[in-house]
Amino acid sequence: MKKFSTLFAMILFFKIAFAQSIRLNQDARISIITFGPSQEELYSAFGHSAVRVYDSALNLDVAFNYGVFDFNQPHFYLNFARGYLYYMVDAYPYPLFRNYYIQHNRFVHEQVLNLTPEQKQKVSDFLFWNLQPQNQTYRYDYFYNNCATKVRDALAVALKGEITFDSTFIKTDYTIRNLTDLYLSQQPWGDLGIDICLGLPMDKKTSPYEYMFLPDYIEASFDHAFNHSLGQPLVSKKLSIYEMKPETTSFLWFHPWIVFGVVFLIVALITYRDWQQKKLSTWLDVILFITVGAVGILLSFLWAFTDHKAAANNFNLLWALPTHAVAALFLLKKEKPKWLKKYFLATTIISALLLGFWFLLPQALNVFLIPVVGVILLRSLLISSLEK
Repeated sequence: MKKFSTLFAMILFFKIAFAQSIRLNQDARISIITFGPSQEELYSAFGHSAVRVYDSALNLDVAFNYGVFDFNQPHFYLNFARGYLYYMVDAYPYPLFRNYYIQHNRFVHEQVLNLTPEQKQKVSDFLFWNLQPQNQTYRYDYFYNNCATKVRDALAVALKGEITFDSTFIKTDYTIRNLTDLYLSQQPWGDLGIDICLGLPMDKKTSPYEYMFLPDYIEASFDHAFNHSLGQPLVSKKLSIYEMKPETTSFLWFHPWIVFGVVFLIVALITYRDWQQKKLSTWLDVILFITVGAVGILLSFLWAFTDHKAAANNFNLLWALPTHAVAALFLLKKEKPKWLKKYFLATTIISALLLGFWFLLPQALNVFLIPVVGVILLRSLLISSLEK
């Protein structure tokens, strides 16, 4: 019975959703819905935003979600890798949409907007216009054009000049990287991956308006928005639909500090033995420098050959030099070229300087990488010392 009623609701909804225009009643309600973060997945750690259109007289209760993407779109994975990300807006029965987040223990907050009947109609018309296939997709950007900022922009476009956001309540001076770090404290590997792949643009000081790439700041900013047509605050009422239940977090043994710390200790012991025996563990150096070089090749590709703007000017290339992969192959030769000793001497100097100036660089490098750079320093120093 439950499956049948759900299917019926979906069929009825899609008949409504693709109508070109719906005339709302005066008692209709437009709301901003904020869903809390979840540590289940990397993408869910930042929370989510949606717009609700509710009209009891029309039996209409719709959630507009700008966070939808289609795996079946042509060349999806290639476009994803190149940074040509296309997301779209879609609509769902609000109760089903809300219940999904409640089932995953994510808070649900509703901000009922203080709008005139004409303004409600404008917002509704824009949202349903946006649902039409020719208007549905948009070029996604992690920080400047995402599923949260599109909620803000939908209201700003529909009510052009009628509402303003007062961002003076934001007193912090965070960068984009600072803001993402706040939400990834329980996902250190995800935080590390982002910090490795994304470069200097992540360390740009963020304007208060740009904080709204995060759903929490969408909620806070709407709390401080003003409707000039009414001469009143934009939010008339806030509802706490669901508050997450506290969850216990277990100690993470597989943590970057532990993993890289253990690797550093093992490599340090092997390096000490190699120094004593005056003989290189070539297998270790080949694995190390091919791996690090491969990371460098990936970072160079993201910077030079994709449209991931945040991947530009990446200071991680100071330790993940793409040329390390080539140098590693020459370590396998019996007769090694003379330049190899100089190459690893230069790598030693670069690694030492990087560690010395770690916290002074314009790009904030992830501290979990310090043991990794320490390993590169130890092995490159040993190679440059033992190679003839």
